[in-house]
Amino acid sequence: MSEPADVDAAGTGAGAATDVADEGKGGLLGWIERVGNKVPHPALIFLGLILLVIIASHILYMTGASVTTQVAVPDDITIQPDYEQGSMYPGQSPYYPDPIPDYHVETETIPAQSLLTGDGIRFIFTTAVQNFNDFGVVAVILVAMIGVGVAEEAGLIAALIRKMVQVAPKGAITFIIVLLGGISSVASDAGYLVLVPLGAAAFVSLGRHPIVGVAAAYAGVSASFFVNILITPADGIITEVTNETLAGVAPGVNLNVTHNLWFSIGSTFFTAIVMTILTERYIEPRMGKWNPADRDPEAPADHVPDASELSHEARGLRLSVIYMLVVAVVIGLLTFLPGAPLRNPETGEIFGSSPFMSSLLFIISMLFLAAGLGYGKGAGTLQGSTAVINAIVKTFSGLGGLIFLMLLIAQFIAYFNYSNISRLAATGLADLLGDLGIGALPLLLGFIVLTFVIDIIMPGVIPKWAIMAPIFVPLFYNLGIAPQTVIAAYRVGDGPANVITPLMVYLPFIILVCQRYRRDSGMGTVVAVMLPYTVVVFVTWVVFFVVWYLIAIPLGPGAPVHL
Repeated sequence: MSEPADVDAAGTGAGAATDVADEGKGGLLGWIERVGNKVPHPALIFLGLILLVIIASHILYMTGASVTTQVAVPDDITIQPDYEQGSMYPGQSPYYPDPIPDYHVETETIPAQSLLTGDGIRFIFTTAVQNFNDFGVVAVILVAMIGVGVAEEAGLIAALIRKMVQVAPKGAITFIIVLLGGISSVASDAGYLVLVPLGAAAFVSLGRHPIVGVAAAYAGVSASFFVNILITPADGIITEVTNETLAGVAPGVNLNVTHNLWFSIGSTFFTAIVMTILTERYIEPRMGKWNPADRDPEAPADHVPDASELSHEARGLRLSVIYMLVVAVVIGLLTFLPGAPLRNPETGEIFGSSPFMSSLLFIISMLFLAAGLGYGKGAGTLQGSTAVINAIVKTFSGLGGLIFLMLLIAQFIAYFNYSNISRLAATGLADLLGDLGIGALPLLLGFIVLTFVIDIIMPGVIPKWAIMAPIFVPLFYNLGIAPQTVIAAYRVGDGPANVITPLMVYLPFIILVCQRYRRDSGMGTVVAVMLPYTVVVFVTWVVFFVVWYLIAIPLGPGAPVHL
């Protein structure tokens, strides 16, 4: 979710690496770079898509396009208001989950609706604000980034990474760095800007090749970016986008942020093991022994914290644990005691339909906030309440470009749904694919490959899903493939190409870190070192997904592989 400006803020501006980035522009990768550089800003892409939907909706309307299909329709539910005694207004009640209605099947004809008729134009003009207001993604981003932003601004994420690398056994350092890279995706800047140079420094301290350390860290952060052992802000955003697109075909279906938790945790450890083996068995022997004479004499020295910094850091880490434990205990009391308010008030369950599950992203944000406050107080990086507020404001100010993009995405999805193009395409393709008899697994594998290819020219997790979800989520749902399974397949296709695409915003920074240790490093160096990670991670991860799918292990709590 970071903007390219984040790289410049680290003193590694892309302009400093222009000459480096110009190297190796021949061949397939050079062609990809040239084409990718001509791809406009995502905001312009979505403006173009909005215009395309408006025109296409009118063409389909004029041609009388429609489909007839069977849809599940909820039965009517009569709600009896509970009025407060002596009042004409319904009383305020605590949280209760929405009742799950019964459904019946109806045959429905779905016509194309034009956005250029009187009704369509009124829709465009009168719903712009409401479309954005109903798009829950923005609220998810802001709530999630309160805690993560304070923790990152306080220095907690960077301190945790340094500490874990320091205490890791020498024999496990590669695995620890790769695994930390995967976990650091909860705050992407920390992974790229802290762990990558730290991986190089850690390998140098052990007498190993620093570029291998860069490769291991970069692969860990980026090649499996969209999986984690934690719930991340991206999970919340992708979930909300998916629910928006599901509304047209399955109004009663709503995913929560844990829909892929088991698959995400399993994938994090699996890909970390694969990348560790690849690093130690192939990448490192291929790189050979590092010659310190290759180091650029003008390159900045690796920062080594002095005793005072280490003392403040240790105190900050201790306080962060205490603060987080206090919040965890409070949440535990609100959740696990009999009759606790975060249990389902009717059934008493915790991990199904309950306030606890509905508030999970908020709880995680509060845990990060508590840990960040504790670290900032102990390490002296956040002095007073004003510093905390400024940290949150700084985090939000960095989200301006993303929020503008969300505004356009909200309009695109609303127009797409109003025009019924998504339902026409999904139903038509579902009927066609159903007649062809292509199984669900081959379709999912094709979807993974398509995601992988698109990722080369559009590395961002969110913009790519915002384009693909309105088409593929309804399509697969109509074919009986669960939306959580589609997202799991998307995770597999999304990551491996990140480490070789020339469009990765952190690539100039990765090149500059390599140049500290080998002066002639360039884009060709990085791509050549990282290409085996792309191939091996992609192939093995696809196999992992297939095995998971065939065994039908739940993808998360209450999230089966099949509908």
